[in-house]
Amino acid sequence: READRHILIQNKQAGAAVEKKSANGERSSPETAIDAKSRFYIIIASLLALFLGALDAQVMSAAMPTIVADLGGLHLYSWVYSAYLLARAVSLPVFGKLADIFSSRRLYIISICIFVLGSVFAGLAQDMMQLILARVLQGIGAGGNFALVYIVLADVSSPENRGKTLSLGSFIWGLASVLGPTFGGFVVTYFSWRWIFFVNVPLGAFSLVGIALYLVEVREKKKETAIDYWGALTLSTTILGLLTVFLMAGRSYDWISPQIIGLSMITIAAGIAFFYAEQSAREPILSLGFFRSRSFSIGNGSAFLASFTIFSLFAYSPLFIQGALGKTPLQMSVAMLSLSLGWSVGALACGQIINRFGQKPSTVFGSLCLAVGGGIMITFSTGTSLSTCSIVLGFVGVGMGFVSMATLLVVQDSLDQSDLGVATASHQFARTLGGTIGVGISGSFVTMTLSNVMESLLSNGLENLPPSLNVQITQSIENIFRPEVQALLAPDIQKTMQEAVARGVSMVFWITFFASLLCLILSLLIPVRTVARPKESG
Repeated sequence: READRHILIQNKQAGAAVEKKSANGERSSPETAIDAKSRFYIIIASLLALFLGALDAQVMSAAMPTIVADLGGLHLYSWVYSAYLLARAVSLPVFGKLADIFSSRRLYIISICIFVLGSVFAGLAQDMMQLILARVLQGIGAGGNFALVYIVLADVSSPENRGKTLSLGSFIWGLASVLGPTFGGFVVTYFSWRWIFFVNVPLGAFSLVGIALYLVEVREKKKETAIDYWGALTLSTTILGLLTVFLMAGRSYDWISPQIIGLSMITIAAGIAFFYAEQSAREPILSLGFFRSRSFSIGNGSAFLASFTIFSLFAYSPLFIQGALGKTPLQMSVAMLSLSLGWSVGALACGQIINRFGQKPSTVFGSLCLAVGGGIMITFSTGTSLSTCSIVLGFVGVGMGFVSMATLLVVQDSLDQSDLGVATASHQFARTLGGTIGVGISGSFVTMTLSNVMESLLSNGLENLPPSLNVQITQSIENIFRPEVQALLAPDIQKTMQEAVARGVSMVFWITFFASLLCLILSLLIPVRTVARPKESG
């Protein structure tokens, strides 16, 4: 206890020293402002907060069938995911801007509390609507956590060590990808689905204590505290509208339906209002002048296209492996694991070497891996082996790891240190936006193909199946990929289905290939810059 009290005193003195140096116009090194033990605790607490949000996104896939069976509301199934995604996307840029004005420590505490509170409400939900509302609260907190973790990690690291520290965040994502589905299945099987939410309470408490006790401000915040409420409102409306269009178009409604067209018009109007709001705001939530920086614009553009590619593959490679290759869910999960691990390994490797090779070469290398992997995937067919899929997906994952890490550093370095929060949040938002739009566009092609599959099956004897199974498939086309359903289909029908799925998903592979090529072109346009090296002593 005495040692911890001593650390707290040192942190207060460090914060005061940082403020004094900032006032004199000097720029202090985080390593000198914070002692090693406190810095270790800050990093652990921040990564734990990130782990909560990352794990929560992964365990839901394993728990949702049980949740639906308990709460009902199958027609609201997708909104358990969508509500969380939309709320997270909206809160990301807001928390990023606030982190440049107010105390990161205070904002971090607020975001963790919101996430934990949402987890409690989700665990106590009695129907699907209550769960969706709780997921909105969770999404707001997760957006704050995702923005602040990279801001804080960058704050407590000197420029030459920033890449290594930030790469730990990608490692946490990879760890959550590995543990999430297994953990979710274990909890649902041996306890209750409600504990996938309740477990966030003790973990969140540990993170909260670490942030509250050890995090100190090492970056000078802006003196101007005017909050751009109108900008925040119009930006949030634009984000919500844009993401909802891509989440619902081609699935719930046709692309040219009145609902989608009307929502698109509202989104465009909100975007125009946001543009004019930022022109007159004293302290805009996202200054449009930032986009005049080539590094800022190109870095975020590369992150957008890389996420467009990788999340489309995350969403529809399982459909190809299980539906076109006829592999079991276990075999599919092993192949997809290589994609997650490749991403983590790539990010960790990039963090270690980027200081030596520079940001642009690292981005180009990652984009090249994405493009080469995407080019190989367009050759996939029903005769492709599972090992080939695993190797190529792992290679693509490594590319994403390099691009995500290198472009984050590019964007952070493109703006002044006082705008670090906005820079970091803009990168996280670009990735979220790219992933959502990519999945939405790719989903339209896959949905159209699955409809053709259903017509083909109906014309080839599907009506001869047991009535209950016929109804099950008619209500949800995805059920045809379940092993027990496929076992009841005739070999010729299985072959027709697999070839149709291969054709449909091959369109996704072509789309992601072109997106990866555009990412490579943008990465070649990034201005040359290397991470600052520490000065030699003596």
